[in-house]
Amino acid sequence: MTTLDPRTHPFRPDLAAMHLQGKVEAARFVEGKSLEVIEPIADLRRAPSHEAPLDTQALSGERVTVYELSDEGWAWGQLESDGYVGYLSANALGPLTAAPTHRVAVPRTFGFPGADIKLPPMIALPMGARLVIAREDARFALNGFGWHFPRAHLAPLTATQPDFVAIAERLMSAPYLWGGKSSLGIDCSGLVQLALQTAGVACPRDTYMQEAALGAPSLLDDLRRGDLLFWKGHVAIARDAHTLIHANAHHMMVASEPATEALARIKAAGSDVTSIKRLP
Repeated sequence: MTTLDPRTHPFRPDLAAMHLQGKVEAARFVEGKSLEVIEPIADLRRAPSHEAPLDTQALSGERVTVYELSDEGWAWGQLESDGYVGYLSANALGPLTAAPTHRVAVPRTFGFPGADIKLPPMIALPMGARLVIAREDARFALNGFGWHFPRAHLAPLTATQPDFVAIAERLMSAPYLWGGKSSLGIDCSGLVQLALQTAGVACPRDTYMQEAALGAPSLLDDLRRGDLLFWKGHVAIARDAHTLIHANAHHMMVASEPATEALARIKAAGSDVTSIKRLP
């Protein structure tokens, strides 16, 4: 059998996706069912327990292929956006709606019940959340529920932005959270993924996946804005030739600091840069 990564391929000893039959060993194979994340943020955990490690988060509007719904209220499935596999609360999922048209492009936005920002908001959505926008007026974009979102906070899913670093900079001081992917808490690879996805660029979730998939090798002496610096288990983004931005446990937040300071501190902790990647 082929050796596949269980973090990005839905298989367990007792259960696997039907399309993996013949590629992995499992007691049974099933077809998945597509569902949609209906909570603003849904934790994806390594095991069906609220105490299990947080591997990543799915955001409102994301699609999930679910292969098992347990009696205990857990869904085991695979995220459509980056292929990550894990367990989500079944309460965070609902039937598919129309295909999303827009994403939230600012750290956080509100959906108001009418065209008045003084009304109490109905929902708060994080950067990267996806919405189906039915119509727009001068100030607001309306979804199917009639909730009004500030137009300036949204971008079409088809839109691309040339400077993903500027998106990461909007999340400055967001608290560090292992597995997090929002302004309420984010980790190093989550910051890279969220910034690139919001800019319209596909990006895998974990640092080792990003290091393998993104960009072309470059040199520290030629550091430019947008270059990615990788260590074992960590990634940072170059703001310019001398400054980095990264979510890190030293500052316990998304922080900007001189590259020389970050390199020296991480090296003193026993880790050297493994690669520098430059995106197209």
